[in-house]
Amino acid sequence: MRYFGFLARFVLIPLALLGLLAWWDARRGKKPPAELQGLSGKAALTGHVALAVAYTTPWDNYLVASRVWWYDPKLVNGLILGYVPVEEYSFFVLQTLLTGTWMTTLARYLPLSQDKPANPLLVRAGMTAGVGAVWAWSVWTLLRGAKSRTYLSLMLSWALLPIMFQAAFGGDILWRHRRLVALGVIPSTLYLGAADSLAIEGGTWTINPEKTVNVHIGGKLPLEEGVFFLLTNMLVSMGMTLVMAKESRQRVPARLRQYLPKIEDERDD
Repeated sequence: MRYFGFLARFVLIPLALLGLLAWWDARRGKKPPAELQGLSGKAALTGHVALAVAYTTPWDNYLVASRVWWYDPKLVNGLILGYVPVEEYSFFVLQTLLTGTWMTTLARYLPLSQDKPANPLLVRAGMTAGVGAVWAWSVWTLLRGAKSRTYLSLMLSWALLPIMFQAAFGGDILWRHRRLVALGVIPSTLYLGAADSLAIEGGTWTINPEKTVNVHIGGKLPLEEGVFFLLTNMLVSMGMTLVMAKESRQRVPARLRQYLPKIEDERDD
């Protein structure tokens, strides 16, 4: 399967369908609840795409350069930026758009039923400490662990840093909107994981068995690939939730808040 063929089948088609639903909802005036009308969906998606490309590019280039994974040169168009084909950069963008658009869709349809936690600071501290402990373990394993844990350690070390920041900034907000976050993460992870297993089976890309723990989900998908989609979808789903939540704006320093797009409540003031 050619890489662009994979993107067209498994990412562009569902993204187009979600875009069509968003257009239809806009015509009907269907919006998320007021609590999730902070940053607009388009602005949130644009910011997440920019961050995804900037943060993932050096990490993914290192993975290919160090032979954690590789691609079939016959199944890409030949335009390589650094060590990575242009199709891979397209995947950064399109996965972020797919999961982010799925989140904005869920926000329009899911009712808000979770109450705010009684001790928001404790929730934020607990989440941050839990993620931080796993991150510290992954760094230690990367430095001292077996070669078979290389991909898993590199992934956790890379992804858990921004997740720690998200937890510290708004773990209580994420907990309040936990149903939205869970429904953003779980279906997108299962879907992209299944699509990824087909791409691996078709030879579009190959995961180095020497640098993985050789545990497979469903007999086909390497554990590390499943964890990759879990973590990246968490980053997007949690990030989209935080920027859409109005209460997040009050935690942004005042000198930075002035650069954020105005929302209805602020215009009324």
